Amino acid sequence: MVPVLFLGCGNFGGIGSLPELFGLGDDQEAAFAVMDAALAAGVRMFDTANSYGGGVSEDWIGRWLISRGVRDEILLTTKVASAVGPRPEDGGLSRRHIREQIEASLRRLRTDRIDLYLTHAPDESTPIAETVAAFDELVREGKIAHYGLSNFDRAGLDEALAAVAELGVTAPVNLQCGYNLLDRAESASFELCARAGIGFTAFSPLAGGLLTGKYRADEPPPAGSRLALRPPSFGDLSRDDLFAALGKLAVAADGYGLPLATLALAWSLNDPGVTALVVGPRSPAQLKTMCDAVDVRLTAAERAELLRLVAA
Repeated sequence: MVPVLFLGCGNFGGIGSLPELFGLGDDQEAAFAVMDAALAAGVRMFDTANSYGGGVSEDWIGRWLISRGVRDEILLTTKVASAVGPRPEDGGLSRRHIREQIEASLRRLRTDRIDLYLTHAPDESTPIAETVAAFDELVREGKIAHYGLSNFDRAGLDEALAAVAELGVTAPVNLQCGYNLLDRAESASFELCARAGIGFTAFSPLAGGLLTGKYRADEPPPAGSRLALRPPSFGDLSRDDLFAALGKLAVAADGYGLPLATLALAWSLNDPGVTALVVGPRSPAQLKTMCDAVDVRLTAAERAELLRLVAA
């Protein structure tokens, strides 16, 4: 059981896991303001990773949890696999690395357990059986309540579930992948998730900010914006097709009387294959726009029409 919106904390102290972008995200004051707004709005699941901002994201969340005295009110998701140092062994999904990094994450987050621990990416150098067995150990020790997989495709999820069945260990409960109106490739995993009782959490539901409508085809992205620092995937669209589709979606959003961001999030939230969305607001005002999507109901026909605007 999880909230339908997770607060994505990948902008705290950087823009995701890229070392060259450390220090270019939200500062601590802005991060605390967003977390305060999330708490007030009832967004009680915070999503981070050991590599975000070089560990700064986890550290600031931990500081905030202690300063507000709300650890028991917040569910924490963090991740392991991305490189946290220069050596080959400073990343991946080996048992050794997972056990080292869970301790580091617990220290930074100032807590004794992680509610949902995720792989950040597949690791071809480590057998998946070793990985799921390591997560099972952490569940049994009480250091994590549940675990899941991020950025695994359907074949990778199938392989992980086969290893779980063979070993008789704890199964993953969550798959977290990118999914939005512009990039729907991961819907290939929906049927398997449903059959296995695994929730699907969509990150980048606004396609890295493209579905906010703030970018223009004939203008460079603003300096310091996410599109300028870390351009997202356009899915199968060319740049011209992308902005043509965004224009059509903006007109449709006006027809609903909604900001484009709210409508785009509602499109994903109303997908029966989606359990929750990870949203990454940069301000309390942006969070309000995102939370409004929870109350928007779209029929299957309305969702199909919005999809047609993108595909046309």
